[in-house]
Amino acid sequence: MCLVKQLLPRSTRNSAALRLLKVESGINGLLPTSWGPSIYSVSLLIRLRYALEEVTVFCVGQLCARSSRPAAKRKIKSCDFLQRCGKNAAAMKDTKFFEQALELVAPWKVLEVNMDVTAKKVEVKVDCGSAQMWLDPQSGQRLHIHGYEQRRWRHLPTMQFETIIVAQVPRLKYPDGHTQLVKVPWADKQSQWTMLFERLAIDLLQACRSLSQACELLDLDWRSVHRIMERAVQRGLDARQLEGLRRVGLDEKSFGLGQDYVSVLSDLDQSRVLEVVPGNDKQSGCALWQSVPQAQRQNIEAAAMDMSAGFAAATAQEAPQVVIVHDKFHVAKMLNEAVDRVRRREHKELLKQNDQRLTGSRQLWLYNPINLKDERAEEFERLIQSELKTSRAWMLKESFAGFWQQKGRWYAEGYFSKWYSRAIRSRLEPVKRAAKSLKNHLGGLLNYFIHPITNAVTEGLNSRIQGIKANARGFRSFSNYRTRILFFCGKLTFFTA
Repeated sequence: MCLVKQLLPRSTRNSAALRLLKVESGINGLLPTSWGPSIYSVSLLIRLRYALEEVTVFCVGQLCARSSRPAAKRKIKSCDFLQRCGKNAAAMKDTKFFEQALELVAPWKVLEVNMDVTAKKVEVKVDCGSAQMWLDPQSGQRLHIHGYEQRRWRHLPTMQFETIIVAQVPRLKYPDGHTQLVKVPWADKQSQWTMLFERLAIDLLQACRSLSQACELLDLDWRSVHRIMERAVQRGLDARQLEGLRRVGLDEKSFGLGQDYVSVLSDLDQSRVLEVVPGNDKQSGCALWQSVPQAQRQNIEAAAMDMSAGFAAATAQEAPQVVIVHDKFHVAKMLNEAVDRVRRREHKELLKQNDQRLTGSRQLWLYNPINLKDERAEEFERLIQSELKTSRAWMLKESFAGFWQQKGRWYAEGYFSKWYSRAIRSRLEPVKRAAKSLKNHLGGLLNYFIHPITNAVTEGLNSRIQGIKANARGFRSFSNYRTRILFFCGKLTFFTA
């Protein structure tokens, strides 16, 4: 290498880096992303090798040239740099570091920082001085300090050490005689954790499937993590804006075993859950409407719901200006149940005659024929063409779908009149009962053509709620169930700043 250095002139050494860049740019520009060995690629690599060798020779030459200079000139001024670093390091003590990290302002300051290596804990002691008076930021009055109370907060970890903030918090005495602790700048009132730690906990809760997983990551017990979630939900509800609320949906969701339900109020425009209350009767519906302030409730134009009497009566009482729109998916569910009842009754009659045409055909009558496979579609076609009561009930159910495709309310009313007359003359009792129920709620069905809304958004939220329930393996407490639903489905803002 030294021989090459002696033979290589300085001008050649200086241009070696440029030639290397040219070779590299040629390789990056000409070779494809995935290339195999070829004569062209091998030649480029050989050229690259020679260019790198020239650059190496040039660098060695520069080092040799440095070594021939006087010692005073070739001395690296690292001592000055270290001295500067030492001054900055001396100025940035551990107390100053935590004061800046916590963004403390007077009169708050960090007194000392203690680290327990064995317990892997860092304790930061914060003090506010020994003043006798305190300026209350809410009232603007200077109040007497009645006493001090020591408080502890869990903070974000420092490296691998758990960090605890300890402070003597002043207790102010107000003119009416009551006392209250001063709100510290790093935590919310009545909280055991700093706001930054709560932000971390909320991010983990949103990313984890269950509360237990977040407990393991945060090294907290279940009650503490659930308390953080409750506080976040309450902050979100307090800061929630409902001025643009125009269309809502009311629906029920199973909670426990048996006939145990909860009622859900959702915002159809923003796909969020507004409130959850126990039960599915009129009282529950009134509680849902009362959860919306009166000023915002008056601006709601329409509500999608099923044909239960409780929700309709609650809407008429609490929000009489709201137009009730019966959800077409619940109508389809009602007609499907009527078809299934006809099938079960007819299947029993056919089995007495050793006729098994309807055996295993339950899902065929509920599926959309377009989604059936070829062999099942052929089987279903034969069942439709046969003279079965079930096939007649299915045709009546399918023909009602044309009701939603009418141009307007007047056309839809005429279509329903014709469909109703055919359903009543069908001599199929389940279909006749469904047709009478639809006629009793015809006004809510026709309102669809004024406000074309459905509970599809609510049903989607119900699917997410079912996933929450499955991940938690069920809930014993309604309050915990409500908190979990609002946390994951309420689209709440947990921190305003």
